[in-house]
Amino acid sequence: MPVDASLPAVAGPTAPPSPLLSFWRSFRENRGAVMGLVVVVFVIFVAIFAHVLAPHDPLEQFRGFTKLPPIWVDGGSWTYPLGTDALGRDMLSRLMYGSRISLFIGLSVMVVSMICGVVLGLASAWFGGVTDVIILRIMDLIMSIPSLVLAILIVAIIGPNLTNTIVAVTVVYLPRYVRLVRASALTELSKDYVTAAKVSGVGPWRLMFVTVLPNCLPPLIVQAALGVCDAILEAAALGFLGLGAQPPTPEWGSMLADSRDLITSHPWVMALPGIAILITVLAINLMGDGLRDALDPRLKKS
Repeated sequence: MPVDASLPAVAGPTAPPSPLLSFWRSFRENRGAVMGLVVVVFVIFVAIFAHVLAPHDPLEQFRGFTKLPPIWVDGGSWTYPLGTDALGRDMLSRLMYGSRISLFIGLSVMVVSMICGVVLGLASAWFGGVTDVIILRIMDLIMSIPSLVLAILIVAIIGPNLTNTIVAVTVVYLPRYVRLVRASALTELSKDYVTAAKVSGVGPWRLMFVTVLPNCLPPLIVQAALGVCDAILEAAALGFLGLGAQPPTPEWGSMLADSRDLITSHPWVMALPGIAILITVLAINLMGDGLRDALDPRLKKS
């Protein structure tokens, strides 16, 4: 039978967008999150290639050029675009290398806290009973102490250095991961697909880590992103108190502590590390808000 060419062609069914494309479309609706992502990518790029981008060694002291102002102030020099500190060290180079240390602390704390939180949270949800009570009471004990006070106490016991700072901050922020994973796992364990997996003979380890855990990841990813900036702030606070990375390590918190005596006479020396912390933490928070909006279906725009 001949086909009438005047009739409009019927389009076939279109394939649904991939999960990654759908996530990006939801994420980019939040312009602040996109701006935060751009800044975070820039900071990561600077941290990775600091040894190439930095004009000077961060520990090198130029004795004849101490306390030079930035280039936008009279007396500044393009040799030291952001000036120098009290020992003649280039501020731009120290900020670049400091981004590497601060991001390393934040990411290390996030990874270790997430791994330990997943294990403890799943164990608490799966075993219940005494195991659940013990884990929750320990988490409650940690949360009952102010985070900075607890971090100071831990560092005072095990000693102030970069590794111990990561350990202290990890302990401080562990409860939020444990509680989040436990709550998500308890919700998932009551669903039909978990019952079907049990009936089909799936073992407990596979059930928890392969079947249940992937469905707990969206809120965990958001918490991990926001946890990085919390860890950076906590490490900077410890560094400012002299309990974090020790001089002459170019860590932003310790740079603030080294320059606090210059806040009135040479304010840029203290302002620049503070601005670096502010921009980085703000960018990560904005990106975390975008992740929350994109991963939580209840917050997606209709």
